[in-house]
Amino acid sequence: MELRFLHFYPDLMSLYGSWGNLALLRRHLEDLGNTVTVEEIRPDQEACLEHADFIFMGAGTERSQKAALADFSRFGDEMRRAADSGVTMLFCGTAMQLLGQSITDAAGKYFMGVRVGTFSSTQGKKRFVGDVYGHTDLYQSPVVGFMNSCTLISGVVTPLATDLSMGFGNEQEHGPEGFRKNNVFASELTGPILVKNPPLMRKVIAAIYDHRGEALPETLPTYPMEEESYRIACRELKARAEKP
Repeated sequence: MELRFLHFYPDLMSLYGSWGNLALLRRHLEDLGNTVTVEEIRPDQEACLEHADFIFMGAGTERSQKAALADFSRFGDEMRRAADSGVTMLFCGTAMQLLGQSITDAAGKYFMGVRVGTFSSTQGKKRFVGDVYGHTDLYQSPVVGFMNSCTLISGVVTPLATDLSMGFGNEQEHGPEGFRKNNVFASELTGPILVKNPPLMRKVIAAIYDHRGEALPETLPTYPMEEESYRIACRELKARAEKP
């Protein structure tokens, strides 16, 4: 297949090695015999979301997030149509918040989101920083990652992680974390999340194939270093989470 990726705001939203999600996903898909073209979308640049195979935005500071939202708001209608039609997306860190109904910053200023989801985000001065270990109903393996957030996110109906044994979720310690809808995956976890979680990578690949109406290959490529890093992270974080 010839696949078209859209990478929104690679300059504004690029904290915590977020670009690694896109780079590794591209490698996996090219190793499956696909051709992947990545279009970088910057402020004031036009983009057609309808025919995208994957839409990505990485993490940014709270200030960069507002700059990104100021431009991204013009894509609201297209984003909702793309999400409803099954286009695969990944929004990481503070980018997740743009998908909601609204963002209220630490000074109380209100910003409207693109309304792909029904949730709202409220930013404060307290930060939630640390490793995360949790579970998802997408697959049996754990979800691991790192969080550095100052935001409470309320109103998520379908979280990415259903519960956390370690770390702060959308609204509370050990609560659900992230957001998903159809083939939209979003999480405050960084690291980057696809690099740290090979099972989630496989889910994203499956979503891309499904949206194109193509059969997923019976055997997906595996990379020993990725799998070993994930195994070690799961083992160590699980031990810490279960420690009295």
